[in-house]
Amino acid sequence: MSARAVFSGLRLAMMVSFIALTGMLFMLIFNVEGALYVGSIYALACSMPLIVFESGLLMPSLLQRIRRFSTPAFFLSSLGIYFVLSGMGFAAAGIVMKTTGLLDAHWKQVLLIRPPAFAYTLIFFLGGLTILRVRQLLGRQVFRSLVTGRYRTPIQEERIFLFIDLVGSTAYAREFGDLRAQEFLGEIFADFAGHVRKNMGEIDDYVGDCAIITWPMQEGLQQARCVRCLYDILDDINAHADWWQTHFGRVPQLSAALHGGAVVTAEIGVFHHKITYFGDVVNTTGRIETLCKSLGQPVLISDDLLERLRLPDGIVACSQGAHLLKGRNEPLVVHALTRSDSDCRPPALPRAS
Repeated sequence: MSARAVFSGLRLAMMVSFIALTGMLFMLIFNVEGALYVGSIYALACSMPLIVFESGLLMPSLLQRIRRFSTPAFFLSSLGIYFVLSGMGFAAAGIVMKTTGLLDAHWKQVLLIRPPAFAYTLIFFLGGLTILRVRQLLGRQVFRSLVTGRYRTPIQEERIFLFIDLVGSTAYAREFGDLRAQEFLGEIFADFAGHVRKNMGEIDDYVGDCAIITWPMQEGLQQARCVRCLYDILDDINAHADWWQTHFGRVPQLSAALHGGAVVTAEIGVFHHKITYFGDVVNTTGRIETLCKSLGQPVLISDDLLERLRLPDGIVACSQGAHLLKGRNEPLVVHALTRSDSDCRPPALPRAS
């Protein structure tokens, strides 16, 4: 069993234990008659549907939709969904305990949440929703790093970076206007989120029409997640090409670059905190992305990173030669990633970028 699986199991066990304890605590605070395990069962029954929903296993399309809402709309819609799910869980637990003889009470008490329990649950819901919203806005890894203070002292580590740029965004803005162009860009970035999360990545920043995605080196190399993430995004766009054409008059065309290596990661800021990365790797990834246009290849990967991973089935690399990038003393060999060898084009002559 992997260390990640063990950690996930421990985290789940701690979460379940905490929820069970909150149920016992309710019984004690409000002097409710009955065994403490009744409170634990109710608490778990109310909470597990919410955990399943937030993990994306229950009504995933609805979850993705409300995550795109403004914060007030997010809170209101989440509260409504949470209370429906928790109410169903409460009733289910009551039916089970009543029919099995674990609970001897009137059906109304068994099935309906009373005002004290409602208020108690609301407090935990609001606290949980606030944490989830902040975590969503900052990103999972950034939120965890800020809470633990991991990068308060700068740390040198290896990371992979994926730059994804929208091709033709300026022309789109001229044709459809800046507001429509921003809506188009926002929808594209929102479409990235699920694929990035599935592949254990983190969206570090948005710079104009470019999204910067990153992984700790080993996580990004495992199962070639950094490459799979990109092609999941590209495949999703191709699968919904008609939708894009109908709603925005254009199917998004992307260019992308992958590179990795040693960076210094640090938490900066006082009133506005941010995890940022220092080093040549980030700049080099951006320079590689600018090569996409001149080489006529939508996806490029550095030779340094390619040597360290095994490409997914169906993806091939085609050498594009060595290029002297701005800010580097030595030429860097890059490769185009394509679906087949027939898509490869001859590499251009080395040039400064």
